[in-house]
Amino acid sequence: MNVCKVTVKMLFLMMGIMLTACTTVQPWERGNLAKPQMALDPYPMQSSLRAHNYGSREAAAGGNAAQGGGCGCY
Repeated sequence: MNVCKVTVKMLFLMMGIMLTACTTVQPWERGNLAKPQMALDPYPMQSSLRAHNYGSREAAAGGNAAQGGGCGCY
């Protein structure tokens, strides 16, 4: 029974410590991470166009979740 109480207390302690680390980061505090180059996909339009061209060149139905022939239409 004591082990269960200690485990629950430790769990609440760890949750409290983790929740104190959660904070809202303001735009002026972001520094280099706020730059567009640091995004997971810094050029979404270019990536979309490349994916469209890749799907058009494959000319296989169902390739890259796109249907249709090699003409580039959907």
